[in-house]
Amino acid sequence: MALNAGRPRRITVLGSTGSVGKSTVALLDAAAEGEFDIVALVAGRDWQGLAAQARRLRARHAVLADPAQYAKLKEALAGTDTQVAAGPEAVIAAASLPADWTMAAIVGAAGLPATMAALARGGVLAIANKETLVCAAEPVLAMARTGGATILPVDSEHNAIFQALDTRDPSAIAKIILTASGGPCRNMSMQEMAAVTPEVAVRHPVWSMGAKISVDSATMFNKGLELIEAARLFPVPESRIDVLVHPQSTVHGLVQYTDGSVLAQLGTPDMRTPIAHALAWPARMAAAVPPLDLIALGKLEFFAPDPVRFPALRLARDALRAGGGAPTILNAANEIAVGLFLEKRLRFLDIATVVEETLSRLGAPEAADLPAILAHDAAARSQAGLIAESRAALV
Repeated sequence: MALNAGRPRRITVLGSTGSVGKSTVALLDAAAEGEFDIVALVAGRDWQGLAAQARRLRARHAVLADPAQYAKLKEALAGTDTQVAAGPEAVIAAASLPADWTMAAIVGAAGLPATMAALARGGVLAIANKETLVCAAEPVLAMARTGGATILPVDSEHNAIFQALDTRDPSAIAKIILTASGGPCRNMSMQEMAAVTPEVAVRHPVWSMGAKISVDSATMFNKGLELIEAARLFPVPESRIDVLVHPQSTVHGLVQYTDGSVLAQLGTPDMRTPIAHALAWPARMAAAVPPLDLIALGKLEFFAPDPVRFPALRLARDALRAGGGAPTILNAANEIAVGLFLEKRLRFLDIATVVEETLSRLGAPEAADLPAILAHDAAARSQAGLIAESRAALV
């Protein structure tokens, strides 16, 4: 089934060599000939991975954020029709090229300028980067309106809500429920969590993800960020967004309506499903994902998250209620703390401590535009680094 009448759908992937980017490229690679036209693939510094993708998909542009890797990428793509570029400005230029559909999967606040550029030229923006709406909801949504862009969520939880949500009458929505696997620390005591190493934290029991998001799953900061994002995406206030721990990771999101109905989206835990939904929307496409076998699954379990062992949800709600730059500060402090933890310079339980203290020191400054947001992001990173340094001596 053709997705675009008369011509291939033009595609740009921002963050093509990351976990979500690789899943997106796999779907594009498996699609029928002529279904998609790959405008641009953008990566950080993995020139080898990007070159292989660009050759396989015959991408028109291949761009690296790191200019130091430009020569290697240029040599790797010699003899092809792919145009090569590198550097922050080249990333923004690639995001600005005419495309029907863009995947925003650059990790962290670093993806914001490219995301804004993609929104400005319109089309569909599939958001896999939580930070886009956590840090910069007001300017991002304003730019989407100005550029006539459509935002589609790709996070499995938000994509599930998107599929189950009837927005014709927001007053009929009682609540939305995000699910969390609980990560590798779900059944640990505080004493056991205090001894968690990076090797343990990245060992997710269900999903295959990058190191940073795996740690976020272990602390449940990923769910805190998703809660903030859900409040930006859907017509439901924070007070009517719940989180449940669901170890099987089969029910990805639920919507409860005022008539008592609860609609849930279920599926095999594989990111190709939500990516395929967004890539083909408003149609559907095959994703080569194993079908969900409910008989083999046998049971579905749900638990309330423990607020003592997982303070991230409380911190996220506090930041969302405070508004302004508080969500940006929460995200930046968490990125710094997780990075130091992965370097074994900060203890696992101190991740939340660093975030909470950074929020306490910086508050909720006004954040109406991207320059202000990036300034708060930089201030939070600096402050979180200082706070973490004071605690690093305890490691």
